[in-house]
Amino acid sequence: MAIYIGIGGWTFEPWRKTFYPEKLAHSRELEHASRQVTSIEVNGTFYRTQAPKTFKSWADETPDGFVFSLKAPRYAVNRRVLAEAGPSIETFVKSGISELGPKLGPILWQFAATKKYDPDDFAAFMDLLPKEADGVLLRHAIEPRHDSFKTPEFLALLRKHNAALVYAHSDEYPEIADPTADFVYARLQKSVEDEETGYSGSELDAWAKRVETWSKGGAPDDLDLIEPAPKAKQRDCFIYFIAGAKIRNPHAAQALISRLK
Repeated sequence: MAIYIGIGGWTFEPWRKTFYPEKLAHSRELEHASRQVTSIEVNGTFYRTQAPKTFKSWADETPDGFVFSLKAPRYAVNRRVLAEAGPSIETFVKSGISELGPKLGPILWQFAATKKYDPDDFAAFMDLLPKEADGVLLRHAIEPRHDSFKTPEFLALLRKHNAALVYAHSDEYPEIADPTADFVYARLQKSVEDEETGYSGSELDAWAKRVETWSKGGAPDDLDLIEPAPKAKQRDCFIYFIAGAKIRNPHAAQALISRLK
């Protein structure tokens, strides 16, 4: 069981005044960020294919125990028929992601808010997701953004594949907190700029308790579930402070890390 707390990306100009040391070379921002948080969710992989040497350089610049989650390409998820996504998925998996080795965390498959749940099509899509890439085991996190996914049938499909249903702490998208895999993936999107740590101290205390509950195999009793959650032995947890007041997210992640030590 491991707990990873992080942010989205590492190149954000306002962080150069609030998070990065003064005069730090831009080329060293990943090196610095990866020593302040324990994981980073990469958004750039959603928009374009990266080269193997890029993944290798990310692995080389970050410390042991650090992990990246990668957002899967839009070409795979932004399509009418998901069952036809096989070639896009294969291109992504063979693009060199295995160069990250043990630093490769979950793959995030994020769907548009307009994408509705089609049981047969989603079942076919899940069958396309590979279990490994060049010997590196893959974990998949699924983020639907439409209320039609609030069904036990969808939870059962994810549990069949040991894929995590992403919990989104958001004002815009459905919040579905049901654990469906041997790991939890949460994206916390309500940080505010007038809090130095994005979330208040009491809010961060509450999130620390929820993460501890998830990690021990339970389900927080203050988050909505579609159905009673099956008990697990332990779960790895991947928690990201995303969007909201982005300028505060590194400090939010650091504050939550300090509560979980």
